[in-house]
Amino acid sequence: MNLLFVGDVVSNSGIEILQRYLYKIKREYEIDFTVINGENSAVGNGISRDSFNRLMQLGADVVTGGNHSFQQRGSFELHDEFETLLRPANYPDGVAGHGVYVADLLSTKIAVINLMGTVGLEALENPFFYADKLIDELDTPNIFVDFHAEATSEKKALGQYLAGRITGFFGTHTHVQTSDELILNDHTAYITDVGMTGPEQSVLGVDTEAAIEKMKYHVPVTFKTSEKSPFINAAIVNFNEKFGKAYKITRLIMR
Repeated sequence: MNLLFVGDVVSNSGIEILQRYLYKIKREYEIDFTVINGENSAVGNGISRDSFNRLMQLGADVVTGGNHSFQQRGSFELHDEFETLLRPANYPDGVAGHGVYVADLLSTKIAVINLMGTVGLEALENPFFYADKLIDELDTPNIFVDFHAEATSEKKALGQYLAGRITGFFGTHTHVQTSDELILNDHTAYITDVGMTGPEQSVLGVDTEAAIEKMKYHVPVTFKTSEKSPFINAAIVNFNEKFGKAYKITRLIMR
């Protein structure tokens, strides 16, 4: 089987380029299952009912989140309403939504786990222990993890820790695609960061001039999404669904 993971979608710009090219990508690479990180897909960060619905209509099977998952008004209700919308599983008990989704495709099952790092981000539950707990509870060998984390070292460490036990590991959050894709332990597809789907000539999706002003003068600045041409960052994993074993991972950049 073939799984497509699309890196952090930024605002209307990211959704609109997926609207143009996602079907073409899925057809060309014979994609069976699609995961999209949508935690920045709403205007002004976060995920809204509108941006979630648009991503699902475009062909997402699961939409994952991160540190901006609850930024939009109504996002708590939204996460409780849809099982295909994930937020990091290591949020404390009582937070709306859930961090795992298991898709039943009749012939097989595919599990998607969403976790968030703790280095430089909110002090959530330890993702290493949470990953152990969740993996032990799953009844499918096809397990994919979206690890939304700031530190490269934390992504590397968790990826290596889970090698051989999951099918694919995708780092997200830093919006810059890394060129270190590989198969760990002859089993697990890994990439430190899938990258961003949105305006390429920007500062992680933000209008360049606003970002420069903030960093240069250290004064409050209202960020807005760049209007420059968007691109798509994604990764494709080819795997044996009987054993949950990945045998190829391919980075994708489409301008």
